[in-house]
Amino acid sequence: MTVTDLSAAPPRTIVRKVTGPRVLRSEWAKFWTLRSSWITLGVAVFLLVLFGTIAAHTYSPQEAADGGGPLGPDAGSTDAVSLALTGVTFGSLAIGVLGVLLSAGEYGTGMIRSTLTAVPRRLPVLWAKAAVIAPVVLVLAGLGVLAAFLLGAPSLDGESIALSLGDDGVLRSLAGAGVYLALVAVFGVALGMLIRSSAGAIATLVGILLILPGLAGLLPDSLYDTLSPYFPSTAGQAVYAVQQSSDALSPGAGLAVFAGWVALALAGAAYRLASTDA
Repeated sequence: MTVTDLSAAPPRTIVRKVTGPRVLRSEWAKFWTLRSSWITLGVAVFLLVLFGTIAAHTYSPQEAADGGGPLGPDAGSTDAVSLALTGVTFGSLAIGVLGVLLSAGEYGTGMIRSTLTAVPRRLPVLWAKAAVIAPVVLVLAGLGVLAAFLLGAPSLDGESIALSLGDDGVLRSLAGAGVYLALVAVFGVALGMLIRSSAGAIATLVGILLILPGLAGLLPDSLYDTLSPYFPSTAGQAVYAVQQSSDALSPGAGLAVFAGWVALALAGAAYRLASTDA
């Protein structure tokens, strides 16, 4: 009779296939375990609500006519929605920084090597990061701008610029602000993965969204008028504007242009991620 020694049998190893949903779950867990995610999201929503509410409560028709309102010299064409969205510029910076930290932060800590060892095909990591941050920002930013509008609307009762949620273009504009900020978050992820430096990617983000339009003002007027609508921040503003100026893009065209900038950044990030070492 032969006796088999089962104690010498090697332990069974369970190998799980790397799939898109599993990479997505991993990035989702990673996103919410980072303290910077909670802090930056909280700051972004706080800025959206704070500046939008303050702009509405401090609005004065006379000051707006004189160029001294919360939106400066161009406040003469303002409305209740544009006041509520005063904080979008500040919120976009916080959200863009969050996107950068989500991707470039791993290069700073060296965690990217473990991530790419677990996901050797690499590109699913980039898609998962974008797919995680976009809907989170879309929902939270949308709630933030909605809160800013609802908190500021009572102070504008009786004013010529007063609007309600049922008025034409109001809900579209508020939703457009959420979509724009979600794309800014993906833009930050792409820049972080492309540049692989948090400081460098944040500087690039600020330069593209804030500094580029100012520098372009040095161009001849005819050239500036032609190019200006296609700058990322200008195209983004067209997405959530209720009143469109004659030289601005339509909301749909603005969304297409800004999404094109984001897609271009994602393509560059994907190429570098797939073709170079971490």
